[in-house]
Amino acid sequence: MLVALLMLAGGGVAQAQESGPPYPPVVPGRALVFPQDFGSHPDYRTEWWYITGWLRDAAGVERGFQLTFFRVRTRIGEDNPSRFAPRQLVLAHAAVADPATGRLRHAERSGRAYPGLVEALEGRTEVRVDDWSLEGGDSAQAGYRSRIEAEDFGFALDFMPDRAPVLNGREGYSQKAPDPLNSSYYYSRPQLAVSGTLRLDGEPVAVSGHAWLDHEWSSEILPANARGWDWIGINLADGGGLMAFRMRDHEGRAIWAAASTSARDGSVRVHPPAEVRFEPLRHWRSPRTGIEYPVEWAVTVAERRYRLRPLMDDQELDSRASTGAIYWEGAVRLHAGGEGTAPEEGPELGRGYLEMTGYAERLRM
Repeated sequence: MLVALLMLAGGGVAQAQESGPPYPPVVPGRALVFPQDFGSHPDYRTEWWYITGWLRDAAGVERGFQLTFFRVRTRIGEDNPSRFAPRQLVLAHAAVADPATGRLRHAERSGRAYPGLVEALEGRTEVRVDDWSLEGGDSAQAGYRSRIEAEDFGFALDFMPDRAPVLNGREGYSQKAPDPLNSSYYYSRPQLAVSGTLRLDGEPVAVSGHAWLDHEWSSEILPANARGWDWIGINLADGGGLMAFRMRDHEGRAIWAAASTSARDGSVRVHPPAEVRFEPLRHWRSPRTGIEYPVEWAVTVAERRYRLRPLMDDQELDSRASTGAIYWEGAVRLHAGGEGTAPEEGPELGRGYLEMTGYAERLRM
């Protein structure tokens, strides 16, 4: 995921009195170390673990899903010895893209960190908000487990990697704008094999598929001239992975872009801004919010041109009850693209997720 540093609920944290030492900067040259960096980095301002993927049941029905845990250091009450002080917040989103209903089922949770109930632990992946959890990451070869229970859906899924983490940017230092101050530490885990159970309206069904995990942490906010971003994480049919993003200004122009392509053998190619281009092809307007999103894209990475098509148009996620944002985040297919401004749809090359933020309003971060 590019940066799911979404705003804190209602802006209340931003208005409170800050205390404690400043956030540490993200700097090039810091080597990512595993399994330590699978876990939380509580000194940094924001952090997230983001899993997206496609699931298939025994009847061949396909659905998309996503799960995100956010950790936020508020710099509030850091000199307060009480365990109830809101020094750290943990928030979570979960969703299932269900073509049978034509809508996105989604839910959210949030809370201040409290041992055993709401927490993001260091040294390994272990994040939870009450009965929602994501655990694993004891080693580069170890898998992950997620457990989510919402009103009309839930899932219990296991994720198994077959390769080392992909370090995005310069060995995990991922720049997000022309000013290198706006950067994160960022790695991805493409081609996670998924197995487990999906529950829809009380009916459990066994599922399998492939997923993508992003883990990022940073201390910076959205650049002043940025409105939002577009991001994709795609598991390629040949066993590789494609991550690409662009940061947009208030006129919809790219102010920064980057991409990483990885192969089944673990080799990685990093692409600079000049090699990455996003071009909207078709828009969809939400009947609930009136927000218009580009749901089909032509994406160019180096010498390759692709076309993105959504599993379904309505994959808008309204998270105003937790992080305060409305954005589009959904399952997409990647096709080979033709030449020219409106490429013909070619063969399917992969499946993954597209995230688009800042189409409603500039993110307040």
